[in-house]
Amino acid sequence: MKYRSDPSRIRGSIAPLFTPFTEDGAVDHDSLRAMVRWQLANGSHGISIGGSTGEPSSQTLAERAEAIRTVADEVGDRVPFAPGTGSAKLDETLELTQIAADAGADVVLVITPYYARPTQEALYSWYSTIAREFPDLPVVAYNVPVRTAVEIAPETFARLYRDHENIVGIKETTKDFEHFSRVMHLCGRDLLMWSGIELLCLPLIALGGAGFVSALANIAPAAVAQTYEAAVAGDWDRARELHYGVHPLVDLLFAETNPAPSKWLMAHRGLIRSGHVRPPLIPLTEQGQDKVRALAAQAGQYLTPVPARSLP
Repeated sequence: MKYRSDPSRIRGSIAPLFTPFTEDGAVDHDSLRAMVRWQLANGSHGISIGGSTGEPSSQTLAERAEAIRTVADEVGDRVPFAPGTGSAKLDETLELTQIAADAGADVVLVITPYYARPTQEALYSWYSTIAREFPDLPVVAYNVPVRTAVEIAPETFARLYRDHENIVGIKETTKDFEHFSRVMHLCGRDLLMWSGIELLCLPLIALGGAGFVSALANIAPAAVAQTYEAAVAGDWDRARELHYGVHPLVDLLFAETNPAPSKWLMAHRGLIRSGHVRPPLIPLTEQGQDKVRALAAQAGQYLTPVPARSLP
């Protein structure tokens, strides 16, 4: 947790891992460790687990906690560790955040409470409670209205950012790019902002963003990390080459509901043992498999190679 005291160092591509399961549906910790090793070997600047791509709502609190501990152990202090600890329930969110803090998390990503559709004042109260409970732990709000049915208004987040020193940033997963700009304008350039929308990752750097938390890193970590590196180095030709080159892979991710396509692909490539997803998701259909194969072929040079022996 060497980055916890200075979260401004947490930048670049923070890979939001999907949660691998065995064929019978149990969390596959061997595959999870293999994923972390592969990510670090291919340039990811940080690791996350437990976000939307990780199917957290289909897991028990104990399963999420154990996955956090596994990833924390594998990461060590090599790169920042930023687990997702949010839930629809405050007590669960606080419990999982404590577990992440104890495991050595450098920062936590806390999703807006889903389904209930709280008001902006309720969101302010929710995040304020978490910030007060963990004054020494950096907190990043996770705004993903397409999944939660509620959005943190720029003014609400700016108020939280002003009022709580340990609320240090936000992951924006909205296609409203004006929203990104308004949040940054209200909070100032010290704000840490990551994009969770794949095709808005590169544009965010021009606004002063801290990096990406992109599901694309599950299949192409090197390309995602290199896009960030090229952009911050001022090599915009290379950054744009990568940005446009991975377009088919972005479409691949959402050929059916994320993360079913990427899990199926990475199981076939040998990084994980199974492409299993938990209900209410279903495994990739035959039609989806055909689409994934075609899109992968279009941009195969941007897929990160998988070593022959990833798993024990």
